[in-house]
Amino acid sequence: MTTCETSLQSALRTCVKQGKAEIFLDSLSSQQLRYLQHAWDAFAHPHQLPPEGHWRTWLIMGGRGAGKTRAGAEWVRALATGKPWAGQSGLTRGSGQIALVGQTYHDVREVMVEGISGVMQVHPRHERPSWSASRRRLEWPNGVVARCFSSEDPEALRGPQFAAAWCDELAKWRYAQETYDMLQFGLRLGEHPRQLITTTPRVVPLLRKLLCDKESVVTRASTMANAGFLAPSFLEAMIAKYGGTRLGRQELDGELISDREDGLFLRKWFELGRVQEGPEMERIVVAIDPPASATKRSDACGIVAAGTDPAGTAYILRDRTSRGQRPNGWAKQATDLYHELRADCIVAEANQGGEMVREVLAGVDPTIPVKLVHATRSKRRRAEPVALLYEQGRVYHVGLFPELEDEMADFAPSGLSSGKSPDRMDALVWALSELMLTARKEPRMRAL
Repeated sequence: MTTCETSLQSALRTCVKQGKAEIFLDSLSSQQLRYLQHAWDAFAHPHQLPPEGHWRTWLIMGGRGAGKTRAGAEWVRALATGKPWAGQSGLTRGSGQIALVGQTYHDVREVMVEGISGVMQVHPRHERPSWSASRRRLEWPNGVVARCFSSEDPEALRGPQFAAAWCDELAKWRYAQETYDMLQFGLRLGEHPRQLITTTPRVVPLLRKLLCDKESVVTRASTMANAGFLAPSFLEAMIAKYGGTRLGRQELDGELISDREDGLFLRKWFELGRVQEGPEMERIVVAIDPPASATKRSDACGIVAAGTDPAGTAYILRDRTSRGQRPNGWAKQATDLYHELRADCIVAEANQGGEMVREVLAGVDPTIPVKLVHATRSKRRRAEPVALLYEQGRVYHVGLFPELEDEMADFAPSGLSSGKSPDRMDALVWALSELMLTARKEPRMRAL
């Protein structure tokens, strides 16, 4: 690095600390800007640079927009090309294998690889890796290779071996523990295999374990830590709408929020009652909590499917809740789910629209039996007997439902902390009320 480049980086660091980065950047030439665009250690926040010491897992737990993705992409770039901000040592000869693991293959490609803060974008052109979408791999000119994996396919990690891994949004992974376990067996190359995990926090068992792991180093950051690189209007809107709420503390402040003290549902009930596959079902219903309007700002249309086995135990099978769709849109979502699961009927709340709900569903598929239910009690009163079913261990979740479970854990007698309508939970309550709290109908056996 030349003296000029060193001075340029030093000046940028000073201006970033003083909140004058934009003024400083406006004064630079195009050549200087091109250089600084990829001088990550010049403007990275402390939480975006690898910690000191001998660690196996570096966990960045931060709010939305805190720069987690950029930190992950820059760490991968540093490992692959030998940049000084790689932390500890770079990849040794013969160990240039990196795993990129996301919620789905689509997320890995669109966010981790090709995204605006992804691996491809953080490289200057002369050192950029080649990307083979069909093979799901990146290859650098020096021979280092990064391969892409999805949490929906843990078995794909059985066999390959790596010296490093970047795992993004682990708290949203479908098969989190299984995927993580398979990755650990493959982290066996080089002098000191290690992994970076970037995620917005959610109370999931694996994340709790990692926070307590003695080989983990945890970095925390709020959205405001990266405020200089975010749109002011975004920050103003998010703080005005979510500041001080439980959702805001989780999504903006990056806090790991446990159970709400006055909440009706406990997260441990979901974990104790989680299975990967459901048994043969005796009854299945699809429940709808329709919105009052069809604008982007309106409530979501809650769509949840549940079933019961011959012993009378309930299973939550799907959450297909949608937002911003016109009636025909959410009606098709519900009818498609009805056919997918070969359900007995669709249960729909009639307070919002009455017979219109039945007519909309009939317009999509007139053969489907629809049962309209009317809310004569408050949401709290309707949810209380369902919460009791969970406490008694009579309800299981087939797989992970992050948004639904977050909403249920945040529901108290006063409602959600955000003040919004609990649309997913309402649909679940209608489904379980039909299956467990009303007179049972003649069973019809089928396998899922």
